Amino acid sequence: MKERQTAVAEAKQPVGRRVHREFGLGDAEALDLYYGMLVTRKISQAALKLAFQGSIDVSIPSDGHEAAQIASMRALRPTDPVYLFYRSLPAAYARGMTTREIFLDYFGRRDGPSSGGKNLAGHWAKRELNLMSVSGSVATQIPHAVGSALAAKLRGDDSVSVAYFGDGGSSKSDFHEGLNFAAVHQLPVVLFCENNGVAISVPFEKQSGVARVADRAVGYAVVGISVDGADPLQVYRVMREAVEAARAGQGPALIEARVTRLGQHTSQVGESREPREMAAARRHDPIPRFGRYLRHHGLLDDTLQAELEARAQCEVDDGIDFASHAPPPAVDRAFADVYAAPTPGRSLSG
Repeated sequence: MKERQTAVAEAKQPVGRRVHREFGLGDAEALDLYYGMLVTRKISQAALKLAFQGSIDVSIPSDGHEAAQIASMRALRPTDPVYLFYRSLPAAYARGMTTREIFLDYFGRRDGPSSGGKNLAGHWAKRELNLMSVSGSVATQIPHAVGSALAAKLRGDDSVSVAYFGDGGSSKSDFHEGLNFAAVHQLPVVLFCENNGVAISVPFEKQSGVARVADRAVGYAVVGISVDGADPLQVYRVMREAVEAARAGQGPALIEARVTRLGQHTSQVGESREPREMAAARRHDPIPRFGRYLRHHGLLDDTLQAELEARAQCEVDDGIDFASHAPPPAVDRAFADVYAAPTPGRSLSG
């Protein structure tokens, strides 16, 4: 452990090489990663429109977070427990949640995998995918992920738990307590912070006395890495290395993916940033950037781009149509999976 306590590292992108192959991703895998970014951007944008129309209760846009989430998920095993957060739509999709399932959650339908229509969209979970249930309370999933890691260590299995959260979550006690406990017990867990520079409307510099979330790793004697979250290949490399080290018994890691939030906080909370700030954010959009990389290496051209865009749009349209016509939760199932049994003397109408 001691040799890994130098903590903060900076990941940079080499130029002019087929970096995805060097990192163990084939050409088809790189294109699939790009497609995942395209389709989840379209899902996010469609959900925001549906929320504005009143068709769904709330939308929490993930625009700008796609590269960090999808690439990091590619570095995990299906058996690794994952705790997402409310902006984790791309990660849920990358894990295997279908577009239909995502929209079932958005519409609050009976067959929605996360809660069966009993919770707001954004609480992404599915037992079969080892996507664990989470709360809307920021950062509370971090101690839960640490607990899963402790259980894995006690059982002697080699799973690695992962908790995703935003920069605002790193200001919560859950973050510090979870990271400290994981460090003391050398647990197989990775804390993955998506730092988009603003917690709802509070800039990161007003939340923190350090320049980066990864700087906090030093205080807990764990590895901390800050990576460009708009570069999916570097995110994949960093996450894979952290997960492999944790799986080998070398303890936890804190990864900070520096991303950009391209839109408002939620459909219910407007944008507080100035137009100049938003213009700067759009210059760091990960989708056109990765598209340029793929084009540079002959993996993408105008024809294929159009095909992928059309395929993604069809997938989104199908998901909306399917979910909007799906049945709502049954009233007589309101207590199921919530309480062991209804409280005596209480009824749904009373």
